[in-house]
Amino acid sequence: MRGRDLWRLAAAVEVAAAVIAVLADWLIPSVVLVAMAAVSLLARRRGPSSLGFHRPAHPVRLLGQMAVFALTWTLLNIAVLIPVTNHLSGTRQNVSGFTDLQGNLGLLAVYLTASWVLAAFCEETAFRGYLLTRLTDVLGPGRLQTVVAVLGCSVLFGLLHTEQGVVGVIAAALAGVMFSVLRYRCRTLWAPVLAHGFDDTLGFTWFFFFGPFYGLW
Repeated sequence: MRGRDLWRLAAAVEVAAAVIAVLADWLIPSVVLVAMAAVSLLARRRGPSSLGFHRPAHPVRLLGQMAVFALTWTLLNIAVLIPVTNHLSGTRQNVSGFTDLQGNLGLLAVYLTASWVLAAFCEETAFRGYLLTRLTDVLGPGRLQTVVAVLGCSVLFGLLHTEQGVVGVIAAALAGVMFSVLRYRCRTLWAPVLAHGFDDTLGFTWFFFFGPFYGLW
């Protein structure tokens, strides 16, 4: 078996292990995947850039663009996507895990820190960086293969949020698709990291001031 085939087989094994880690909810799955990514990079003797961590040409511009994207995506969610999912599923997103956040400034600081470290950085490294890259290694080049890889990665990302119910899973999966698009369109994984961080910051800040919100209609 040629070296390229061996690495493709290794990528398939890594994808299978990542799927199991997410579905079995091992510890904090995104952190487990980041650890797997580190081992994978060491074995391949490659750096973080192979997962998409390229330095943006205009960092400040990217920062502003991702802040605008996060605001736009949040408005689209509350105006269209979440209300439609609520009505079709007959349920609402389960946000009971954040009940204590309303009015609690100390807890807000904890959530915002965690959202940037564990959610924005770790989840994007795990899903849009590591898993998406290994899926494309297995499926090979091509537009169709990339679409399949993005969908597979996004579905798993949605399943990471099962504690939020059907609406939460669908919302996260759709966000996963958009974050993947940002990675490819901006040609750097820092784009979805920033977008994810700003998106969560908006959500937690709203919850702190006003409590749960289930859409405009």
